[in-house]
Amino acid sequence: MEVISGKIEKAKKVVLYGPEGIGKSSLAAQFPKPIFIDTEGSTTELNVDRLPKPTSWAMLQQQVDWVKQQVGRFQTLVIDTIDWAEMQCAESVCAQHGKKGVEDFGYGNGYVYVKEELGRFLNKLSDVVDVGINVVLTAHSQIVKFEQPDEMGAYDRYQLKLGKKTSSQTAPLVKEWADMVLFINYKTYSVAVDDKGKKHKAQGGVRTIFATHHPAWDAKNRHGLPDEFPLDYANIAHIFANVPNHQTAPVQQSEPVVQQQQEPIQQTQPIVEPTQPVQQQPMQNAPTSTVELNPAIPQSLRDLMIQSNVSEEEIQVVVSRKGYYPMETPINNYDPSFIDGVLVGAWPQVFGMVQEFRKTLPFKNII
Repeated sequence: MEVISGKIEKAKKVVLYGPEGIGKSSLAAQFPKPIFIDTEGSTTELNVDRLPKPTSWAMLQQQVDWVKQQVGRFQTLVIDTIDWAEMQCAESVCAQHGKKGVEDFGYGNGYVYVKEELGRFLNKLSDVVDVGINVVLTAHSQIVKFEQPDEMGAYDRYQLKLGKKTSSQTAPLVKEWADMVLFINYKTYSVAVDDKGKKHKAQGGVRTIFATHHPAWDAKNRHGLPDEFPLDYANIAHIFANVPNHQTAPVQQSEPVVQQQQEPIQQTQPIVEPTQPVQQQPMQNAPTSTVELNPAIPQSLRDLMIQSNVSEEEIQVVVSRKGYYPMETPINNYDPSFIDGVLVGAWPQVFGMVQEFRKTLPFKNII
């Protein structure tokens, strides 16, 4: 067996969380060569590179797969925020099982499904880290009542805001996945009391990063950071200075999206299996489609079709071959639960069937 000694330099997995408006996104924007996946559309005032706001869980995963291929072009993937991404995850799980909400599963099964799906997503993010791209997850905080088994009484503490009930299962996953969990908040320097000694009012404060676990908040780091320090990227910049890139596969960075008109048959993606996600073609920062889509098609499906350059006719062919709807049925007439649960929820499999259909067409008719 090979023995590996010493410190291993690699990309980092970071969680930044705190109250809204504290500066989480602004701090993440200072990481090396960041690319944002803005799940809640809150980075419009930041001068950063970003991908279109994902309108579905499948679209978010496609974007992560694309970033993984951009070794050298970007050095940090920022998902802003992970708690909004978790909501898309829960919606996807419900749509795939034909449920209106997580509670409809019964016996807490819905929360288990969400936990498992989010766990697979974190594994996908770990793959991004393995090729040398840092991953930063921002999240909001929430104040919850907490009572330790060996203590008397309960007290308030800050935790990741990952769903009211799912947080008991998904928040630990995110914290365990991360190398560094940094809590950002205002540090209050004094509390003023009125002349009657009843009303208390905080005075003074500065935005502070807390890097060590405390009874009042979650935090951790493996880099010897002080317990607390001012909100300034310079205080953690040294951690990301020597992150190597480990490019595991050739990536086309200077060429545009593969032109299907020129090489329609040379598809490199494997036939999709239920447990094997399809590898999407590289997309531009603002994905474009060579086909015009009916504006009445639901936005979550339209965005996936645009990113993969899939026409309405191709979806109709695949759907009709499976016996769901006749070929002439417009997509916007499909049942919404079918669109969300099958076409969007199982998009990798749907796209794989579209690719198989394309291989059967004459060269001149391929879209």
